[in-house]
Amino acid sequence: MAATDPTVVKRVEELGDLAQAHIQQLSEAAGEDDHFLIRASAALEKLKLLCGEDKECSNPSNLLELYTQAILDMTYFEENKLVDEDFPEDSSQKVQDLISFLSEPELLVKENNTHPKHCSLLGDELMECLSWRRGALLYMYCHSLTKRREWLSRKSGLLKKYLVDGISYLLQMLNYRCPVQLNEGVSFQDLETAKLLSEGIFSDIHLLAMMYSGEMCYWGLKYCAGQHKENNDVDTGASGASCSTQKEPLDFREVGEKILKKYVSVCEGPLKEQEWNTTNAKQILDFFQYCHN
Repeated sequence: MAATDPTVVKRVEELGDLAQAHIQQLSEAAGEDDHFLIRASAALEKLKLLCGEDKECSNPSNLLELYTQAILDMTYFEENKLVDEDFPEDSSQKVQDLISFLSEPELLVKENNTHPKHCSLLGDELMECLSWRRGALLYMYCHSLTKRREWLSRKSGLLKKYLVDGISYLLQMLNYRCPVQLNEGVSFQDLETAKLLSEGIFSDIHLLAMMYSGEMCYWGLKYCAGQHKENNDVDTGASGASCSTQKEPLDFREVGEKILKKYVSVCEGPLKEQEWNTTNAKQILDFFQYCHN
């Protein structure tokens, strides 16, 4: 393996120190030990030890994985607190801070990877998880905002930005792994599982991401229809702390309709016996059709 750039190790170590200090503040504020904070702190302590060794021999993938696991645990603790409190009025900055934390591993990978497929340094599953956690956080936050009529009347433009970013992260998560190509050379014992893999659905989380993004498209069309089109753009690739760009316009109806049709097809096809609920998806599809007509 080629020698590791010491600056990569130094950067990960610096970010690890910042995260450890943040965990200390969270622990003191909580006034009790928390499983996720303890696990995050342990990962960062191990990271610190590895960074203290010969930097020329350090494996960047191992360091990034430890840092990412710590960030996932630390932010999960904070997310749970926000959800339990139903996202207080002043939650916007906290949500943005969590998105920034969850974006750091991806930014590190992009900055320090020479491979064409940037996720190779960290792995598809962790990259998917980072995108899922950001998208799901924005989904939950937007859900709480849609229940605040006065807030919506004043800040629908801000809601639109959160929706566009959230949808982008969820679509990014769904597109990390390519669907399995079914052919005569591939053998499957379970035909239904094979159909799911061919659709690019590898877990229940993929289905939830489809439903969440479809629902966010519905909110965008319902609450933000009066916003200017130029502010309604999305980047479905990796783009750091914010996925809003001026590259690829997002049509809430078109994107939502496409993904929810696929969701319903899968739930009533290969997953019919699993009893996934499609009622809300069908109601949203009816709404999309009404808007189109």
